[in-house]
Amino acid sequence: MPFIRDTGVIWDNEHDARGGDEINIVKKGANYGWPVITYGINYSGTPITDKTKMEGMQQPIHYWVPSIAPSGMVFVTTDKYQGWKGSVLVGSLAFQYLERLELNGSKVTGREKLLEGMGRVRSIEQGPRWFYLCRRRGKRNL
Repeated sequence: MPFIRDTGVIWDNEHDARGGDEINIVKKGANYGWPVITYGINYSGTPITDKTKMEGMQQPIHYWVPSIAPSGMVFVTTDKYQGWKGSVLVGSLAFQYLERLELNGSKVTGREKLLEGMGRVRSIEQGPRWFYLCRRRGKRNL
């Protein structure tokens, strides 16, 4: 779970069933709703629920339909990659790419697929020289 040192905020990405993979900001005592509210459906295709919002339950910062099967997640904290500082990088196990999410505060304002077809992205780390490493199962590390 990425932790933003400047703000003390913890972000989390998580799998749902078919559709509805999410990014949430972790808050003490918050109810994220599953399975009462969700954007996903069961793997069989049947509904989990017909509700996506309910009073007292948190909405995700972002969700994916179809599910990307999110894996590693890291915040870009360097100016090395022009325009990327403050973005989030998330690996996709299902579609085998790296995704960059542009943020304005805690709102996702843009998406960019990177390195499509690279293999199942397992984890992402900010390297000591500001490069990002994408580890792939069954293939060499980048």
